Amino acid sequence: MRPARRSLAEALAEGPVVLDGGLSNQLEAQGCELSDALWSARLLADAPEQIEAAHTAYARAGAQVLTTASYQATFEGFARRGIGHRRTQELLERSVELARRAGDRADRSGVSGRETWVAASVGPYGAMLADGSEYRGGYGLSVAELERFHRPRVEALAAAGPDVLALETVPDTDEARALLRAVGGTGVPVWLSFTVAGGLTRAGQPLRAAFAEAAGNDQVIAVGVNCCDPADAEAAVRCAAEATGKPVVVYPNSGERWDARGRRWTGASTYGGPERVRAWRRDGARLIGGCCRVGPSRIAEIGRALSADSGSGG
Repeated sequence: MRPARRSLAEALAEGPVVLDGGLSNQLEAQGCELSDALWSARLLADAPEQIEAAHTAYARAGAQVLTTASYQATFEGFARRGIGHRRTQELLERSVELARRAGDRADRSGVSGRETWVAASVGPYGAMLADGSEYRGGYGLSVAELERFHRPRVEALAAAGPDVLALETVPDTDEARALLRAVGGTGVPVWLSFTVAGGLTRAGQPLRAAFAEAAGNDQVIAVGVNCCDPADAEAAVRCAAEATGKPVVVYPNSGERWDARGRRWTGASTYGGPERVRAWRRDGARLIGGCCRVGPSRIAEIGRALSADSGSGG
């Protein structure tokens, strides 16, 4: 039985918490092939040990929150591969168990005061389509239809006992409303994180209105942005804090660009150094990490920057 620990919300009230980085880039670094439409979720069935190893790499780098491999794991997506409802539910539960095992191992590592939390990833409807539509939103579905899509997976993940549900890479306010309805009644805290570009949601909506979807919702312990350019994060962090009064979560991409035709990343990382991390923290960020192409070495840098600030009272 796991020892009692603070809730993630309690930890956020005391100071910043380090998130992990991109799961897919770490899996690729381990030699995994992820060209499948199920992306990293395929490995829940085919190579769960690789997923646990990726979580362990981030825990060793100092990540305090490990995010499950369930972003693209859905009943519909697995059904296309002939995987039935019960087996899919088992795989969703496995995603939480793998992260929990890696986190518990880190907690027992002898580091004084070490605590690790598990965030069950709930990706957007577009992630299941595997066509990039999570970066456009506006799927032509109603809020009620989106809620019906998300609820079974949300309930399966919640039943596995994560510390928080990560409603992430959300492209528009309709899907945010649907997700917040779907998680109601689960009893699990959530964070709500939009993917943004140019000061708007990916669907072109004002960020203040998008973030306001979470205002007054006590189940939401943090609100913010992920899977975006680092340059778009700074203003978004300030906006999220002002619109909701809640702790802010921020985990952008590296800043490299995906070449869809060549199927490769191009350009250099623009994530920045400790100064950018400190600026996010000053503006209200309390959950800080990375998304695509942000690996363990960057997460270790973030941890060092936040620890240095805490040690100096900054």
